[in-house]
Amino acid sequence: MTALIPGNFHTTAMAILPHDRPEPALELALSLDIPFWPQLPHLSYYEDMYVQAAEHFPGIQLFPAENRLRFDMAKFVEELPQLLDHWDDLAYFDISPQYSVVYHRFLELDLSGYIAIRGQLEGPISFGLKILDENDRPLIFNDEVRPILMDFMARRVTSQLHRLKAKHPRAFMFLDEPGLQFIFSSVSGYPDTRAKDDLDRFLSQIERPRGIHLCGNPDWEFLLNRDLDILSMDIYTNGEVFQYYGQAIRRFLERGGVLAWGLVPTGCEAFTTESQDHLIAYLEGLWPALFKAGIDRDQLLAQSLLAPATCCLINPDREKTVAEAYAWLREVSRRLRDKYRLE
Repeated sequence: MTALIPGNFHTTAMAILPHDRPEPALELALSLDIPFWPQLPHLSYYEDMYVQAAEHFPGIQLFPAENRLRFDMAKFVEELPQLLDHWDDLAYFDISPQYSVVYHRFLELDLSGYIAIRGQLEGPISFGLKILDENDRPLIFNDEVRPILMDFMARRVTSQLHRLKAKHPRAFMFLDEPGLQFIFSSVSGYPDTRAKDDLDRFLSQIERPRGIHLCGNPDWEFLLNRDLDILSMDIYTNGEVFQYYGQAIRRFLERGGVLAWGLVPTGCEAFTTESQDHLIAYLEGLWPALFKAGIDRDQLLAQSLLAPATCCLINPDREKTVAEAYAWLREVSRRLRDKYRLE
């Protein structure tokens, strides 16, 4: 597999931003090497990543006034024929203007000058773990619904990827899967063997390039062994753990995979205690363990992106620290690219 996504420590980010207006959020996203369309839950409940993923899924009950999303099995049975009738209409599975004003403004822009662009959708496993039915049971445990959920989300990702590729030939997708950090617990009730089968079924239906983003700490080998083109993670928090998966990382890179290192913290408390020098030293300090595992330095650099460590919606200064973190991200990228003479 050849790398389908630019590396060389170019910048991108996960999608959720704390803004309540589209214009400054888009401006910030467009300041990176690989821009994305922001998700703005402070703008509208419809901009929430779970709500956006739920559009057109049968059985969904949406209560915007209460910021609440549920699933009802009887409603699912009633609405399933409508979904099946639209199955071959790929445009039906795209995100409508009601569910994201920002997405459609992004699509109106001239994005041809960027090295790539990126979209995203909530992944099916996290969606299935989060959304509860009428008995307060996560949707992922419903054996009748779960396969349809996997196939439905694959159609949604494919629809968005087609729209983005029409804007830029090097478009790719992040699948946000925060729930993957929980499935390896003995009390999750959703074993990793089932998650493997479900995720592989889901990924097999999606065109490349595609990857997974999460900020938590899952079994990294589980993810590195999936058929992904990019893995995006919070390395600022999880770096000490991640570096011990050297052999799995080496195999991932040899298949052409790209790592998005989430390095710059966006939370006020962490950001104010950091420096760019320390962040660079911290990142470089993780690499010797990878080199010891047989990973070539030049290959690692060529197949790496830089990103913020996490999203952040809870800062008291709202978007101020996040914007400063993005400025740091651009500068850290420049410094690393200059240091290692990357194009």
